[in-house]
Amino acid sequence: MQRSRVIAGVAVLAAVAGAALWWIQPDPEAGTPGTAVHGAPPAAERQAAALGAAALDGGAPGSAVGARRSAADADLSDPLLVQGLRDTLEALLMEAGDVSDPAALKQRLAALVGRHFPAALAARALALAERYVDYRVALGQLKSPAAAQDLTDPRALRDAMQARDKVRLQFFDGPEYDALFAREAALDRYTLARLEIARNTGLSPEQRAQALQAADSELPPERRAERAASTEHMAAAAQTAAFNAQNASDLTRHQARSAQYGEAAAHALAQLDRDEQHWQQRLDQYSQARAQQGDQSAAAQQLRQQLFSSEEQQRLDAALALRRLGAAPAGS
Repeated sequence: MQRSRVIAGVAVLAAVAGAALWWIQPDPEAGTPGTAVHGAPPAAERQAAALGAAALDGGAPGSAVGARRSAADADLSDPLLVQGLRDTLEALLMEAGDVSDPAALKQRLAALVGRHFPAALAARALALAERYVDYRVALGQLKSPAAAQDLTDPRALRDAMQARDKVRLQFFDGPEYDALFAREAALDRYTLARLEIARNTGLSPEQRAQALQAADSELPPERRAERAASTEHMAAAAQTAAFNAQNASDLTRHQARSAQYGEAAAHALAQLDRDEQHWQQRLDQYSQARAQQGDQSAAAQQLRQQLFSSEEQQRLDAALALRRLGAAPAGS
């Protein structure tokens, strides 16, 4: 039996109805697909970093920074049941490695728990981790939902979420459930509500707008801020792509960005434009040298070292491959 069947138990259920569905579902208002920050291309990640840095310099309330602070200021009345508990348990399981059965896995966890939790919490944390193993095994045994075939079927997704939550409540009490899953569950319910609104063809534009507003009001303020931050950088990346296509001037870019994101973010995004231009110029120079002197020539290799940092060299071949395919490297 593979570890994926013992603890990962990922199943289609966990992938489809498990983690913040709004990362993968289209936004009915914007008409553009959402993208997970962790799956964003490098250029979009830079857009997110620029906007986040601007928020640190005095961004508007409800920014991503505010959302992270809210998470950090979670209720600490129980030192074990804090924000990030689930991530810590997953890290513990990851360190345990591949194990053939749950009993053997739990033995490994007992030896490793002290690396992830303070000594005063180790006994409770181990008991919780053992139940988390049992939960993941049970989750993996659930029948794959119909949502596996249609990620846009609200009814199938709702059934999958209910089945998942029923399993969770078999292994964790109320405070434990909240610490492990409440944040994710709130986002799942919100996304499902938006999906149902988007699929409801009987709604007029006005009714759809009202329904979306009502769904937004049900999401806790911290989660609304996180959702806005997660899509804001993609909007900035799309705006930059449009500027590039139009060969927009620096002044045009700055005026539009400062009006939409604020002065600090506009300056940060302008710096990204300059960085991207410099990256493209270096790619041009290196590509020309390789074409003239050969990919593996000493001169080409020397130029590679001169033009690109060690980190950039790790992305260089992929960027050149994208060029050959006719795709924009976008700072990859």
